[in-house]
Amino acid sequence: MRLSQMLFVTLRDDPADAEIPSHKLLLRAGYIRRIGSGVYAYLPLMWRVLQKVSQIVREEMNAAGGQECLLPQLQPADLWKESGRWDTYTKAEGIMFALKDRRDQEQALGPTHEEVITTIARDMIRSYRQLPQLLYQIQTKFRDEIRPRFGLMRGREFIMKDAYSFNTDEESLEKTYQDMHIAYSNILRRSGLAFRAVQADSGAIGGSASQEFMVLAEAGEDEVLYTEDGQYAANVEKAVSLPLDAQASAFTSYEKRETPGTETIEKVCEFLKCSPTQVVKNVLYQTIFDNGTSVLVLVSIRGDQEVNDVKLQNELTKLAPKYDAKTVIQLAVPDTEAQGKWANKPLPLGYIAPDVADDYIKSLKDIAPHFLRLVDKTAVDLKNFVTGANESGYHVVGANWNEQFKLPELAVDVRKARPGDRAIHNSTQTLQSARGIEVGHIFQLGTKYSITMGANYTNEQGEEKPLLMGCFGVGVSRLAQAAVEQSYDQDGIVWPVAIAPYHAIVTIPNINDAQQVEIAEKLYAQLNQAGVETLLDDRNERAGVKFKDADLVGIPYRIVTGRAIANGKVEVVERKSRNSQEIAIAEVVSILKQWIQSVNSEQ
Repeated sequence: MRLSQMLFVTLRDDPADAEIPSHKLLLRAGYIRRIGSGVYAYLPLMWRVLQKVSQIVREEMNAAGGQECLLPQLQPADLWKESGRWDTYTKAEGIMFALKDRRDQEQALGPTHEEVITTIARDMIRSYRQLPQLLYQIQTKFRDEIRPRFGLMRGREFIMKDAYSFNTDEESLEKTYQDMHIAYSNILRRSGLAFRAVQADSGAIGGSASQEFMVLAEAGEDEVLYTEDGQYAANVEKAVSLPLDAQASAFTSYEKRETPGTETIEKVCEFLKCSPTQVVKNVLYQTIFDNGTSVLVLVSIRGDQEVNDVKLQNELTKLAPKYDAKTVIQLAVPDTEAQGKWANKPLPLGYIAPDVADDYIKSLKDIAPHFLRLVDKTAVDLKNFVTGANESGYHVVGANWNEQFKLPELAVDVRKARPGDRAIHNSTQTLQSARGIEVGHIFQLGTKYSITMGANYTNEQGEEKPLLMGCFGVGVSRLAQAAVEQSYDQDGIVWPVAIAPYHAIVTIPNINDAQQVEIAEKLYAQLNQAGVETLLDDRNERAGVKFKDADLVGIPYRIVTGRAIANGKVEVVERKSRNSQEIAIAEVVSILKQWIQSVNSEQ
């Protein structure tokens, strides 16, 4: 492609609304343009990148036995209500674009396709002889993000590969799951990316085991905790660990003490000259279930620990049936306004004890009359601990469970693992931290959807059994931007060779020099004919502008028909290393082919 004929405009300054380097660079280099909040146009250069990523994904999915299909983006609400996820996606997470058609029937733009594919399986799969099956698609998805940001990282419209498997038993599902782990690792490796596969929370998709594939980058939204021995890695939302041992309490008898101005753990520990590991702090949450019931939740946890909201929400979801509900649609620490709606009197915030009285809760129709009391496992074995006295300005010391305070029946793991914690698999290993961008997620769904939606098959014994399912997603457009976030410098993008829009760019420093133009045109034709995808910068611009644009766009190899042509050579610059060398014109094509093949074979 000739740049003089391409829709190609670069920007010298960072766009005001771009926050992270990859977003800025994709806009500046003319890869994408913002159309609306979280909505971007993929311009010609970007579309080539996305096609290359899609092709790698397609090849690896086909190699794993996948069958490509295309499912409808417009989905009837009835399917989502049948699975029980309509309220979750329209109210709890609120990320689904829902609408009514002219017949007043509810529809949705698909954020994911479990319901659609389960309906197809229910209609078409009858016997174990048809199993296993693995179907996938590459298409646009829609999610009404609360705060679209970072360009293609968190958009409201994006390209995704999603695959779904149907299996007869756990062993078959596990094999498919492992096949997908290998396929995803191959996709990221072939794309030239440094990544880590980590244990993850299943979220609204559901199911048992799940893994995220993280592209490592400083601007990643996710924190990954891992051990140096390579035996453990997890998203911080899922991570488990051994906390530091609690220090022995210096308090040997129970008493109430005045502790003015000590509404934080730090202040009370400083006042009482104690360790936060000797404190039981009591964190108040308000959760709202899908049936509209609000429950006040009190979590007792060791003072040096923090509550992991995702783990807590998962525990509360398990308890939903106790409140005649199915799922949690909201979880938050209640602010003053929220408290005003349910509290009979002001709570002694910062001084709450595990036995704070239920009479703080008003008698209202949609409010559970009792606190739901949970205790994190870090607090269960504490002796002679410090905690609140249910009175502002006072704490108690030397307290014990089942003496001064009843130990809550529900002991849970809701603490947030953090760097420096000891690993569960090997206490000599400590958790390290890295930032990552989630580009892939694989799930073992089991029978979550097949039981709910009646998708069954007949086994060898003639018995009707629910299908076991797996779900496997790759964010194609997100992966492309993640590659930029992982590889750039002060001058622009540094694309991995495998997914760069073009392999090489031939730059003519002076288009008025007939010899420069002739040699450039010849190399341009020969390279493309040899399978080296090449751009020709034949614009009537200064050489400096062309060089800056080539660096900004990030094409792996730049060929310059400058002064060296007097000696029968051209300058070849590798974008990644900035290494420059003069190569005989007759050898350029063979050498570039060799370089590209070598890079691709390494990946």
